Amino acid sequence: MVAVRTYPVGMSSAIPLNVGIARSAGVGNALADGGKRVLLAEPRGYCAGVDRAVETVEKALDKHGAPIYVRKEIVHNRHVVETLRDRGVIFVDETDQVPEGAVVVFSAHGVSPAVHASAAARSLHTIDATCPLVTKVHQEAKRFARDDYDILLIGHEGHEEVEGTAGEAPEHVQLVDGPGAVDNVNVRDESKVIWLSQTTLSVDETMETVQRLRERFPALQDPPSDDICYATQNRQVAVKAMAPECDLVIVVGSRNSSNSVRLVEVALGAGAKAAYLVDFAREVDPAWLDGVRTIGITSGASVPEILVRGVLDMLAEHGYGEVQPVTTANETLVFSLPRELRDARR
Repeated sequence: MVAVRTYPVGMSSAIPLNVGIARSAGVGNALADGGKRVLLAEPRGYCAGVDRAVETVEKALDKHGAPIYVRKEIVHNRHVVETLRDRGVIFVDETDQVPEGAVVVFSAHGVSPAVHASAAARSLHTIDATCPLVTKVHQEAKRFARDDYDILLIGHEGHEEVEGTAGEAPEHVQLVDGPGAVDNVNVRDESKVIWLSQTTLSVDETMETVQRLRERFPALQDPPSDDICYATQNRQVAVKAMAPECDLVIVVGSRNSSNSVRLVEVALGAGAKAAYLVDFAREVDPAWLDGVRTIGITSGASVPEILVRGVLDMLAEHGYGEVQPVTTANETLVFSLPRELRDARR
């Protein structure tokens, strides 16, 4: 399994995201004796790209000392960001907020060439923690732009990953934010069109968008390999496997985490009667548990395991002491640290 680090639980407040509470579909017979149980999705939590990004910041702190700067959030998890801030990391929106000559880490979501140029102009010491799977999509964008394709990038407007990928070839990339945006797409040559995607999307919604694009552009080409990352797909598959049995699914993750929000949607679409997104156990409303026999638990790809354990402990206090794993994949992938830090790996 990919290594997972844990952190002390942060104490800041959060606004829960409550999604789709009621659903008429029934669930299977959870326990014949009417008892309570938790179905625990595996895999869940940290993916290899997140593990690499967080370790990159930790090793940069060890090597350079505080403060170091990170452009945007290193990963989309409030607890991780707050913990690193407590250790001396300063998070900024843009490189012009970083003192000249300082150390800045680029987040797992990737940045555009313009951001690299801005950092170079300020003589910043950059460490790039972009997930290698995001880098792969960047390389695809550059390749097809060189071949003068129209590139239809499926993703969410304003997401850092989308901005970074589109920035590789702004004259060739059009953002397609879901199936409803397909009718607004215009291309120069219908024989030279390819789609790429943000790595953290819902697989089902992405395929729906692709289908609608292909109806408009029959010659639409697929990316050379899957753009939606293995971890996003694996976590969605695990949720689909357990959701039909669940009266309630709790996804541990932050509101700005695309893959975490998608897990809530996937759970509801796969048959869960209710699903909620929480950052911390304290956000679980005991009222959600009324009449609930089976609860599914999972977490987004940027969530440390200690936060899941906090939810499990809270549920155990309410009688949900039986935990059954639902395992659909075994993840073993590990990414190397950025070259500037490879001699510092534990």
